[in-house]
Amino acid sequence: MDIRFVSSLTSEDEKLFAPALLKAVAALLDQLPIAYTLRIETTGSDVFQHTHAVSVDEATRPELVETGNGNGHRTSSYLGRVAHS
Repeated sequence: MDIRFVSSLTSEDEKLFAPALLKAVAALLDQLPIAYTLRIETTGSDVFQHTHAVSVDEATRPELVETGNGNGHRTSSYLGRVAHS
């Protein structure tokens, strides 16, 4: 997955905003049993990156269901709890 975020931030503002954005998104994604790398590259060529590996316990949890999608690729769905307020 490749996500692009375009804004009117200045290069200096991006340098301040990127670490906070990285931390916030990583905090959400770290709760999921997936391996990922989150990389933010600013217009000023600064790079901020966070990597999360999946432990063996997380990879075999019953909430993670793998299914085939018919074209030879496997997809994973997270069947977690939804918080209700």
